[in-house]
Amino acid sequence: MYGRPCIHQQSTQSHVSENLDEISWVNELFPNADSYLDVYSNFGLLGPRALYGHGIHFSDSEIALAAETGSAIVHCPTSNLFMGSGLFQFERLKNSEVSLAFGTDIAGGTSLSPFATMKSAYEIAQLQGYSISPEEAFYTATLGGAKAMHLDDRIGRIATGYEADLVVIDLKSTPMIENRTNQADNLGDLLFAQIVLADDRAIRATYAAGNLVYDRKVLLDNPIKG
Repeated sequence: MYGRPCIHQQSTQSHVSENLDEISWVNELFPNADSYLDVYSNFGLLGPRALYGHGIHFSDSEIALAAETGSAIVHCPTSNLFMGSGLFQFERLKNSEVSLAFGTDIAGGTSLSPFATMKSAYEIAQLQGYSISPEEAFYTATLGGAKAMHLDDRIGRIATGYEADLVVIDLKSTPMIENRTNQADNLGDLLFAQIVLADDRAIRATYAAGNLVYDRKVLLDNPIKG
C-alpha cells in the first residue's frame, strides 16, 4: 500500500476479487498496488458506504483493509457457484469483523430469492467446515444488509420508528415444509426449514412502508386470466 487507506464517505458499489483471472488482470493493470482491494483504496474508494461484491479470494491484508475502512463485502453465493468463481470465506471475514451482506448478482446468479441465496451461502460455508446458523443467515439477509448499506437506522428490523417494509412468511407453505416444521423444536428449526425448502409460495404477504402490496390469498382467490 502507498500508506494508510484513504477512506471516503460517498456511496460506491463494485466487484472485487471475484475470480483468479480477474485478479491477475488487475495486477497487470496496477502493478504498484498491493492487492485488488488496494487499488480501490489508492483511489479513495473504500469506506463505510462502500459495497463490494464477491471478495472470494481475499488475502489476510485485504480482509484487514476491508475491516479497517468499514467497507462492506456482499456475498453472492448462487453467482459464485454458477460461475465457478470460488468459495467465499464467510467465517474468516465474519471473525475479522468485516461488514457482510447477501446479494444475488443476478447477471451471474441463478435466483433473486433470499431463500435460495441463504441456502447456497450455507452450502458454501459447509464445504469449508463452518455452519451458518439459521439466525445468522436471516440476520445477514436483513439487518446485516441494512447495516452494510448504512440504512439500519430505518430498515432491517421490526421496531418503533422503522419503515414498515415487511415480508410475512408462511411457515407451512408446502406439504414438505409443513411436515418438516411439525418436527421443529425451536425458532432455528423453523427458519432452517425455510432456508432449505422455501420458494415464492412461502411469501404470504408483503408490505412497503406499511402498505400491503402483495397478498397471496387475494391472488389465489382472483387468479390472473390470460
